[in-house]
Amino acid sequence: MDTFSFLIDGFALAIQPANLIYAAIGVLIGTAVGVLPGIGPALTVALLLPVTFKLDPGGSIIMFAGIYYGGMYGGSTTAILLNAPGESASVVTALEGNKMARAGRGGPALATAAIGSFVAALVATAGLAVLAPYLVKIAVKFGPWDYFGLMLIAFVTVSATFGSSPLRGLTSLAFGLWLGLMGIDQLTGQARLTFGVPGLLDGVEVTTLAVGLFAIGEAFFVASRHLYKPEKPIPVKGSIWMTREDWKRSWKPWLRGTVIGFPIGALPAGGAEIPTFLSYTIERKLSSKPEEFGRGAIEGVAGPEAANNASAAGTLVPLLTLGLPTSATAAVMLAGFQQYNIQPGPLLFTQHADLVWGLVASLFIANVMLLVLNLPLVGIWVKLLKIPLPWLYAGILVFASMGTLAANPSVTELLLLTGFGVVGFVMRRYDYPIAPAVVGLILGPLADSALRRSLQMSLGDPMILVQHPSSAIMIGIAVVALVAPFVFRGLAKFRQDED
Repeated sequence: MDTFSFLIDGFALAIQPANLIYAAIGVLIGTAVGVLPGIGPALTVALLLPVTFKLDPGGSIIMFAGIYYGGMYGGSTTAILLNAPGESASVVTALEGNKMARAGRGGPALATAAIGSFVAALVATAGLAVLAPYLVKIAVKFGPWDYFGLMLIAFVTVSATFGSSPLRGLTSLAFGLWLGLMGIDQLTGQARLTFGVPGLLDGVEVTTLAVGLFAIGEAFFVASRHLYKPEKPIPVKGSIWMTREDWKRSWKPWLRGTVIGFPIGALPAGGAEIPTFLSYTIERKLSSKPEEFGRGAIEGVAGPEAANNASAAGTLVPLLTLGLPTSATAAVMLAGFQQYNIQPGPLLFTQHADLVWGLVASLFIANVMLLVLNLPLVGIWVKLLKIPLPWLYAGILVFASMGTLAANPSVTELLLLTGFGVVGFVMRRYDYPIAPAVVGLILGPLADSALRRSLQMSLGDPMILVQHPSSAIMIGIAVVALVAPFVFRGLAKFRQDED
């Protein structure tokens, strides 16, 4: 009952005219930028972090959530019409969606993707509202040793999940942890790793790192590949609406995709890739027309898109309740909270209850806005695909630089932004994931503080970390998650040598 009353209060906040405008701006920008090839929700949120620096915290976080959901919607348009998924989670949508578009059924493909996303996000957001308070009740009992174990799980799972190898993920994480230790030590007041630069005494700004790695690095990388002749989008022919047969074949995949996507998205290292591929496999096995798969089966669009958007809502569960980001976009959204000195976690629901329930309520509203906007405006989204890439990424460079300098005008900040842009380019060039670096910068100081507080309470005895069952279990999970990828890779190599 408390959840319901909190949600009602959240809706009272979310329907305020200013917050409705923030939500509308978020879903419009998110969809528009999500449609553009190579620009996903993570880059979009990172790009807008410095712009929203001086806005009201509640309004800007509502806008970020709208961008997140809008980017998920927009990614399906690119995947279907251009066969160029902006994010890895949209790869499965492209398999059948692009085939449907080439067969003249791009309209129904876009429609089932939009409606499936709406249904999944609606159900999953309700799940978020119900599940979050129970997790918070458990998490508020955590001691510093438990928080340290939780941070270890976050570090290991994010590093193991993103990128082509766990070692590269750990390298990216180490870079972020090193940056996170820069500045004044909160416990001793001593300067650490500042190299005599006064501008580093306050530490590295999360927004500067996120914008540099995501936006500037992506622009450099695209320029280096000389992608000046992208594939032309397939025009949407005929009716955009679905036939009765399309509805009949879509509604069950929508529900199944939701059931698959939400719990996996809520797990550390769950992400959106696993549920989308799982949904596609299940729909292929359950389809009454399996022969259509590979040639444009509507179930192959409906199920994965529902799973994709349900997992997006699922990632907000550990982010809001435990402060754990399980996707690149969630990591950047964590940076969005931190720029207002708000730390997601169990205390968020007590210290900023109005903000968090207003955010949850705004997700419902943003979802309705997206459904209303997406289908009628599909012609405009398709025209966005015609923007030349040099113009697009030159605009991103200007926008990112101006936004960062507006938030923190200094030469040091501009040099850091440029340096992080170069690092971001190198990381993309050699396939190092970016999200672990952002997570390391944000959670590194928190893990450092939790570890040192634990050692202070035990008079320097490190055994305190494993004396409590909860922290011992979490550290054990982190160790298993760290070792398992290397063990499996070694076994696979051993079997290949035997063959």
